[in-house]
Amino acid sequence: MASDLPRPTAHPEIAGNGARPTEAPSPDGPPSDPSGRPDSAAETEPDARFTYANERTFLAWHRTALALVVAGLAIAQFLPPFPGIPIGRHLLAIPLILLGGVLSVASYVEWTRHQRALRRGEPMGTSILPRILAIAITILSVAAATLSLLTPALGD
Repeated sequence: MASDLPRPTAHPEIAGNGARPTEAPSPDGPPSDPSGRPDSAAETEPDARFTYANERTFLAWHRTALALVVAGLAIAQFLPPFPGIPIGRHLLAIPLILLGGVLSVASYVEWTRHQRALRRGEPMGTSILPRILAIAITILSVAAATLSLLTPALGD
């Protein structure tokens, strides 16, 4: 049964791909990171599956960021102007483009933080990116609905 199978750990020992220290411990003291600061937790090479999963998540966030930028550009270029609200398209497009840029940078920061946690065997913590995205898209959808309701209908 699937429930009888052992679950993989953060650093399973697999022949040829087990957890390996990234640097030899110094006989003079605790291991240090590349910047030379003492580090309380020695870093190990995580199982490749976890590294690839972290990278796939990073790339998924980048696809989302790119989609937001493209949606913002499409709104700015192709959406007809709102009658009576000349900057209406820009009120929707610019926040989408900026959100895409922020999401791109934030996903890189999260990828780095998660990779470091994997190497140190620490918990990765929760991501704030879904909350940012949900709040921003909710605000933008309310703005779009408001703009649609405030503009007079064509043909009136």
